Amino acid sequence: MELDNLFYLPDPSQMVRVMVRLTVSAALGGLLGAERERAGKAAGLRTHMLVALGSTTFVLFPSEAGMSLGDLSRVIQGVATGIGFIGAGTILKRQDAAQVEGLTTAAGIWFTAAIGLAVGAGQLWLPVVGAVYAWIVLGALKRFDKDDVNRA
Repeated sequence: MELDNLFYLPDPSQMVRVMVRLTVSAALGGLLGAERERAGKAAGLRTHMLVALGSTTFVLFPSEAGMSLGDLSRVIQGVATGIGFIGAGTILKRQDAAQVEGLTTAAGIWFTAAIGLAVGAGQLWLPVVGAVYAWIVLGALKRFDKDDVNRA
């Protein structure tokens, strides 16, 4: 990659394409984050939006810079692995060995990264459908969660 490529302004259609992808990514991350926020979880709206935007940017940069598909594949692998560290930070084991909290939030952060990667790669329909399904799992299916049933 040459230095000249780092300091150019893209044509307007390219700029709009990137901005649409970032906007869709932020909106889909926000959809999941809003549900987590409503549920009172620490990783809420802004966290999910930033994870989605970051993942999208990680994919957009190599593709916009003209890197090969192999390079892009390694970026995706790195994000998929690296996001696990953020997710791991949301998981707490309590005194009772059977009581672990934060697994759903960690999975949500991981899935939000996948949404961002897909949007960055230009697949808009797939992450939209996935985000809707995830929103249903997080919200509508909550009543079937064994922890919530035990509290009732």
